[in-house]
Amino acid sequence: MSIREEAWPFAAPPLVLAAVLTVTAHYWLMLPFWAVGLFVLAFFRDPHRTPPGDETLIVSAADGRVCQIADLDGKKRVSVFMSVFNVHVNRSPVEGKIVGMEYNPGRFMNAAKEKASLDNEQLRYTLETMRGPVTVVQIAGLVARRIVPFVVQGAVMERGQRLGLIRFGSRVDFYWPPSRAEVLVSVGDRVKAGETPLARWKESP
Repeated sequence: MSIREEAWPFAAPPLVLAAVLTVTAHYWLMLPFWAVGLFVLAFFRDPHRTPPGDETLIVSAADGRVCQIADLDGKKRVSVFMSVFNVHVNRSPVEGKIVGMEYNPGRFMNAAKEKASLDNEQLRYTLETMRGPVTVVQIAGLVARRIVPFVVQGAVMERGQRLGLIRFGSRVDFYWPPSRAEVLVSVGDRVKAGETPLARWKESP
């Protein structure tokens, strides 16, 4: 399992201090710094993921727990909440082209709440596919303070390809036309980015 390079500005200071305290035999002082440094490295872990072979499946873009399923403005929305213990690298749920990227600054409320979809800082990706549009929204949370995209508008994505990450706890919303795809998960389900099917397209392209 690899670690994202974005981890090192946060992990290096406590790890260096922990190493110094270890060498100088300050064993009780070193423990919290080792714990913080290793926790940060774990947060930025980036495991390999293999999407299912069925091309009709829309996979999750985030690791975590399904916290909401709703119909809003003519679209189906599935929301996945990520705790600080989840992998925070987000992935494309479908094969398609990113035709829009829209960043909205906002607040940092608890990402599990309904108002987070409207009020929190977020980055919205619109992907055009052969079966219809899919939107992925990275939403900053109570602890998360930075959304880091790995792609640019116009990029052609494969299912499971890395989109970006949100630092330290957050949420991802998914939108698609309800008439085009059926939901395969329920509130409370645990999902993995790039692997767990969230929905299935109803029609051929």
